[in-house]
Amino acid sequence: RLSVLLPTYNERDNLPLVVWLLVRTFRDSGIDFEIIIIDDGSPDGTQEVAEQLEKIYGSDKILLRPRARKLGLGTAYIHGMKHATGNFIVIMDADLSHHPKFIPEFIRKQKEGNFDIVSGTRYKGNGGVYGWDLKRKLISRGANFLTQVLLRPGASDLTGSFRLYRKEVLQKLMEKCVSKGYVFQMEMIVRARQLGYTIGEVPISFVDRVYGESKLGGNEIVSFLKGLLTLFATT
Repeated sequence: RLSVLLPTYNERDNLPLVVWLLVRTFRDSGIDFEIIIIDDGSPDGTQEVAEQLEKIYGSDKILLRPRARKLGLGTAYIHGMKHATGNFIVIMDADLSHHPKFIPEFIRKQKEGNFDIVSGTRYKGNGGVYGWDLKRKLISRGANFLTQVLLRPGASDLTGSFRLYRKEVLQKLMEKCVSKGYVFQMEMIVRARQLGYTIGEVPISFVDRVYGESKLGGNEIVSFLKGLLTLFATT
């Protein structure tokens, strides 16, 4: 059984589409699933949309588990995991940048190598990024390059957030991770390597969001660099 954790903040336009794509993908592939929506008090009405989706698809398939305000990505996953009944957990963005069609490939890869984690990668094989301007591509590539040089993590895409975890592995990593925001994804892989977990990779196409605004700003870049240096010093 697969539990998808979908943290949302101002995603009312994207949420119905991503949920429809997920449900279609799972039903076509015969995968037993649940989708857990963790909304952080979105002012745009995302929560109301999630309530409608719960009615449409059934509360056994769509579980709305909201929080009062924006409390960060890491804590959203911890909150969502408390309600997850699957033995594998998929984390992904709700803004349509991650296409659910890759999830069956993640599952195949996991079975093939009995991996603890399968990570979507934009930087290997036929993976790629679509819709980003040059500046955004340079920031992403630069962040990934710096991370590879400093941390030697054994995975090609550290800042991505489209992954499949064994539930117990994700729980263990959550206990170890201290980062917030974008550094959190990177720390998860670094800690996984430290603890001896195995990581498989699947090339993915990452598409920039169609609706809404990107959450990446100057503050995130500064905190990413601080977090990177902290990890370098402590791992």
